[in-house]
Amino acid sequence: MIAANAIQLTVVTPETTLLDEQAAVLQFPLEDGQIGILPGRAPMVGRLGIGELLVTTSESSIRYFVDGGFVQVKGQSVTLLTNQASRLDEFSAADVQKDFNEALERNVKTPTEQAHKQHDIDRNRKLLALLKK
Repeated sequence: MIAANAIQLTVVTPETTLLDEQAAVLQFPLEDGQIGILPGRAPMVGRLGIGELLVTTSESSIRYFVDGGFVQVKGQSVTLLTNQASRLDEFSAADVQKDFNEALERNVKTPTEQAHKQHDIDRNRKLLALLKK
């Protein structure tokens, strides 16, 4: 049962259900900007952006990195379907910087390859910025 002042958050990736827990407040990126969700939010569906998912409970705040997807808010439930979601503390700044440099240097020939390259650059740039917070 969900408490009256809580949100039931479910985060699903292609591999697993990463989170299924109650939160007091959520913040995450949409394609067109950041959004905060409190209990009682009007229903919505949106495109999830690349960036930080901040999950605040009554005890703590936990930071995750999400890589696009979709979000649905319905009643007291928030569902995020994302390509990737991981705790920010699982990333190494050195590894992300290496991935960023490799993406910058990658040679591409087709528009699809260019789109993948740009996504990897944007993803790693945002991830590096979050790791420096």
